[in-house]
Amino acid sequence: QVRLVESGGGLVQAGGSLRLSCAASGRTFSSYSMAWFRQAPGKEREFVAAISWRGGVLYYADSVKGRFTISRDSAKNTVYLQMNSLQAEDTAVYYCAADRSAVPKVTVSQYDYWGQGTQVTVSS
Repeated sequence: QVRLVESGGGLVQAGGSLRLSCAASGRTFSSYSMAWFRQAPGKEREFVAAISWRGGVLYYADSVKGRFTISRDSAKNTVYLQMNSLQAEDTAVYYCAADRSAVPKVTVSQYDYWGQGTQVTVSS
């Protein structure tokens, strides 16, 4: 079992930055690939970024490439999402997800564990 708790969301002006954190419980955090998804009102949950269990494989959605960076600190059982140059279209609830696999996935159905989400609102 893995429990995930996100933090770091908030209100920011367009062009600003936020860093989201996802703290994971359990001693096997290093065995899980991790990802961030987001869901805007009235839309389906969509993939944002993913990182493999050792951090060597990174995937990003085209819409965030060059602006967002995913990273992990296994010593702290935490995964991060650094978000720069935020746009109004980035407004959504951001969810952290974990999957017990070496290679990260990019679809919602492939993740077994989810956090409760953290709201990110970008004002234009």
